[in-house]
Amino acid sequence: MNATALHGSWTAVQSRDPQPDAHEILANSLDVRPGAKPCGLAQEGLLTLYDVIIIFDIMSKMETTSPLRVTPQARKKIGKSERTRAEILNSVLDFTWSRPFSEMTVSSLMDLTDFSRSTFYAHFNDLHEPMEAVLDLLKDEILAAVQPWLMGVGDPVARLSETLEALMQVGYRRGPFLKAIADAAGYDARFEKVWERFLGEFDTAGSARIRADQEQGLIEAFDPGPVVFALNRMNARTMVAAFGKRPRERSESLSTALARIWISTLYGTRWAEMGSSELIRK
Repeated sequence: MNATALHGSWTAVQSRDPQPDAHEILANSLDVRPGAKPCGLAQEGLLTLYDVIIIFDIMSKMETTSPLRVTPQARKKIGKSERTRAEILNSVLDFTWSRPFSEMTVSSLMDLTDFSRSTFYAHFNDLHEPMEAVLDLLKDEILAAVQPWLMGVGDPVARLSETLEALMQVGYRRGPFLKAIADAAGYDARFEKVWERFLGEFDTAGSARIRADQEQGLIEAFDPGPVVFALNRMNARTMVAAFGKRPRERSESLSTALARIWISTLYGTRWAEMGSSELIRK
């Protein structure tokens, strides 16, 4: 099953730029360790006990709700089947926002919708299929993020820095779902193959880009396959570890760190500090 078959797309209710959720706001405002001094908003006298209670109430409502939503592809007439499928996929996103795949059941998913278990089986054969469908949508979003480096002209170092910044923003928004898939790949043979196939597509694209830059004399000669394999899995592991739990890390510092590694490896250390170069890709 793929994104085309779903006739769907997804949107986020938050802005495109990564924003902290209630957990990050609270973590930056309060320190509840014994003996800790007030900090952030509490230190400035802007948070009362009542405010803290309200924030925790908001957090409890957000705990199982993903800001990411799946919407049917725009058409003159959207069928009931497509709307139902989108709602089931949204229940997958809500579930994985706070719970691992190992705890997922058809009943637990459908409890998050207005439909019954039988409705699930009218659209999917098992729990793997909606997870794979959402992963397909995520792949499309990542492909859009990495286009500057894969397809752009001009300074390849600047395009790479731009790409990694966009990629980390995707990771920030989609971290809990990425973690659910990556964790499931560790004990589920089917997800292991799906996850490796997902990463493998980016290995293929990255290797092709490096070979093209090598032909232009922008990157020294070496076999790009193993290098891209290692770099892509570094990216994936970083996103899962940094954004798969709350409070999430900030994406800016991570994109800068990853850019130094990628640029040093591919284009040379002299350009790593600046994030741009005098190289020209045609």
